[in-house]
Amino acid sequence: MPGKILIVDDIPTNRIILRVRLSAAFYDVMQASSAVEALDLLERQTPDLVLLSAGLPDCDCLDLCRRIRKRTPPVGTDNGHETGAGMDRITLFPDAGLVEDTACPAVLILAPDNNAALRLAALDAGAEDVLTHPLDDVMLQARLRSLMRVGEAAQETHMRDTTSRALGFAEAQAPFPPLARICILTGESTAAQPWLAGLDRFRVGQITCHDSQGFLREMTQGAMPDLCVIVVETGNQPAAALRVVSGLRTHPETRHAAIMVLLDLPDSQLAADALDLGAGDVVCGSVSPAELSMRMDRQIRRKRMADQLRSTLRDGLRAAVTDPLTGLYNRRYALPHLARLAEHATQSGRRFAVMLADLDHFKSVNDRFGHAAGDAVLIEVAQRLRGNLRAVDMVARIGGEEFLIVLPDTDRTEARIAARRLCRIVAQDGFHLPGQDGPVGVTLSIGVAMGLAPDDCDDQPLSDRVQGLLHEADQALYQAKACGRNQVTIRKPAA
Repeated sequence: MPGKILIVDDIPTNRIILRVRLSAAFYDVMQASSAVEALDLLERQTPDLVLLSAGLPDCDCLDLCRRIRKRTPPVGTDNGHETGAGMDRITLFPDAGLVEDTACPAVLILAPDNNAALRLAALDAGAEDVLTHPLDDVMLQARLRSLMRVGEAAQETHMRDTTSRALGFAEAQAPFPPLARICILTGESTAAQPWLAGLDRFRVGQITCHDSQGFLREMTQGAMPDLCVIVVETGNQPAAALRVVSGLRTHPETRHAAIMVLLDLPDSQLAADALDLGAGDVVCGSVSPAELSMRMDRQIRRKRMADQLRSTLRDGLRAAVTDPLTGLYNRRYALPHLARLAEHATQSGRRFAVMLADLDHFKSVNDRFGHAAGDAVLIEVAQRLRGNLRAVDMVARIGGEEFLIVLPDTDRTEARIAARRLCRIVAQDGFHLPGQDGPVGVTLSIGVAMGLAPDDCDDQPLSDRVQGLLHEADQALYQAKACGRNQVTIRKPAA
């Protein structure tokens, strides 16, 4: 998954080596030799990821990381870099009002040695990790692939959130998210103790330990973890740890959980394979409880961001096929559903009924009592229709006061009984409208068409059959209106 990467390093040799490696992997590479040049590039272009040297002469790498990972405040504040006369180093004022933005480029800091204090400070500044020279190409490429995947999800979440806010649909986030459920998976019960020592002080979540081999068998619905942490001990078969990662990614209860792999000794190939299989982070060697808690917290936040994206997608799909007033399906859903039912009926030989129902004299309700009263009538009618149909039946609002009802596995007699029952349910009890002392009577007229038997289709195209059914039901509805309303009329099968 090629992307755009910015290399920020004051040493030309380092930039050249990285550019060759990344270009060979088909990444689009940009280069900057200083923080000033990097910030200038970032003003004009937005890379997916920044490889940032820890030894820039004109700026502290952590300050620059914070600037990259956070949005600048509104124009007119004192934040931003100063490049006035006599300035040898850039001053970024990173903590003065900058707000973290998950849609900003990811940052990997490149350091000359493995420094635990720098790693902790880098994570706190928003960096993804610290990689040490000489860079292991296998691990570097695996990290880049993993972060590119995360970046795509972050960009999509940011775009959807921005669109929702522009439309006025954004909801306030819960101020206190639920405590995360963290499952530690080990081969031995004592293997996790060195990693977890002191971690309880940071309250990253509810931590439980499990046997890695039996964990998936013990999973129960509703006990889904937010984060699975796999502890790999020295001497264990690497393939066993990778099987656990792939098993978590394919199991229905854990496929959306965040995954971390903890290796007590460095193993770049195992770490790279774990990242490619879906682990969000791999930690090699001992780390402090503070660093481990920060890494866990980041994975949990990303998991919840992905949950939010899926929820937004589900809500969007639901909104696209649902009438916002009544909660019934709309025309966009109803017509394809009718087409699928007609196709299934042709294959199975089962009959079905199509009804078009229309409220009688509905315009007079709006004229006499107002549109709020009309909306109340539509909502109540929708509830009565839905409450008096089978679970397999479909009811949709396809017009102002017009409803489409589809009844599978229904013959002519059953359709007539069902339609008359619906008319009676609507008419027998008046509607209590806003601002009215007594109930108001409302009636319904229904036209019914019966789906063709397989022998009657004559190789007629499916779209023509569906349109024919709707036309026949519409004609039957007109007849019901002409016969005095509050009536049911059934047409002959569509030809």
